[in-house]
Amino acid sequence: MKKFDVITIGSGGGAKISSPAASMGLKVAVIEKDRLGGTCLNRGCIPSKMLVHPADVAIEIKEAHRFDIHNDPQFSVDFAKLIERISLTVDTDSNKIETSYNNHPNISLYRGPAQFIENKVIEINNEQITADKIFIAVGTRPTIPDIPGLTGTPYMTSTEALRRTTLPPSMIIIGGGYIACELGHAYGALGAKTTFLVRSKLLRAQDTEIAAEFQRVFSRYHDIRLGTIPTKVEHNNNKFTVHYTQDGQNLSVTAETLLIATGITSNVDTLDLINTGIELQPGNFIKVNEYLETNVSGIFALGDCIGKYFFRHSVNFEGEYLFDYIFGGRPRHPINYPPMPHAVFTHPQVAGVGATEDELKAQGIDYAVGLNPYKSSAMGMALLSDHGFCKILVDRKSRKILGGQIIGPEASDMIHMIIAYMNMNATLDDMLRTIYIHPALPEIVRNSARKAKTALDKNVVRV
Repeated sequence: MKKFDVITIGSGGGAKISSPAASMGLKVAVIEKDRLGGTCLNRGCIPSKMLVHPADVAIEIKEAHRFDIHNDPQFSVDFAKLIERISLTVDTDSNKIETSYNNHPNISLYRGPAQFIENKVIEINNEQITADKIFIAVGTRPTIPDIPGLTGTPYMTSTEALRRTTLPPSMIIIGGGYIACELGHAYGALGAKTTFLVRSKLLRAQDTEIAAEFQRVFSRYHDIRLGTIPTKVEHNNNKFTVHYTQDGQNLSVTAETLLIATGITSNVDTLDLINTGIELQPGNFIKVNEYLETNVSGIFALGDCIGKYFFRHSVNFEGEYLFDYIFGGRPRHPINYPPMPHAVFTHPQVAGVGATEDELKAQGIDYAVGLNPYKSSAMGMALLSDHGFCKILVDRKSRKILGGQIIGPEASDMIHMIIAYMNMNATLDDMLRTIYIHPALPEIVRNSARKAKTALDKNVVRV
């Protein structure tokens, strides 16, 4: 049996361990059953944003008339060329990772699924390997709902939607989370007629006011059907028909394509952990302690497969933390997550960090709200804003920032102001002492802070 110093299972977030460990001179085995780079590079963050940005541009072109700019009404998209460029870009990056691993004297790359034979013994391609330290970063995959008739049809998940080279005339999207909304936005803006079948509401994990504003604006561009439960899928003559119930009625919708975006499932079930003593938690996620250690000594887990956060930026943080205390000579200390931000790259764009108002209410925390719409700012006026706002939540006693949410143009960039203040443990007064460029969109954040101060001064929740 070949022994390594380090084994990483998964080449996405796991790269935060494997590459620097190998550069230290440690012998590292990297196991990957798919393309190098993980979900983010190949099937998630990067290709989806390369598709979403052209969709944003398309909306700007279509709505240029709002600014008294008129263009050729014959809008067209070279969809095949667009997808081919995206695929070539991510495949080239993935291939570069594979080449670098194959050329590294301290990295052994194993292509294929990993199965645990016992606690620290892994079988890959009929070869058994072991290591002093094993890091599991296997991520997740799309969930496929149990809808009669779905199996065997050429439906798409996010994986196929990011590689499809023909733009369909119409698309049904089952799901209302961030993946459904991002890809639905992209296909819809580029020319497909989109229909969403949503069980409850769009972006239901967001702050209630954010979700309501999102649904109001998003519905301008897409056919949104809430409170629906799919009961049957049919595929005939190259078209999908989805039957569903809504408000006690039996209804149906037909389109050329069907996108399933109903959530994610842990890939932990592929590892044969039944042969180990590794404990799992509900949802088939790996149970770890405050040091990201499993209950088996020398085996660690990070990223989506531990079920805490599902972002590339969160697994990067976890990987860097693990490397620092295991190999970097830093003192061992529990992982301390700073405020974890997120963004949804749709139209309108959504971003948030920290607590939502719903969470503060549930926790009984005494807080104040500062909410300012885009249109109440100089740059918002320039943008002819008819939607969007920034919302800041402040602790009434300490005046510390508890959370912030933004919906509207450049939300994923503007939220970094609130992220930075929260990371510095700053107060509302620190935000108000800052000079903001006029006229720039961050003035919306400042105006929200001003309204929060007024609410605090008047001893009310909001003004």
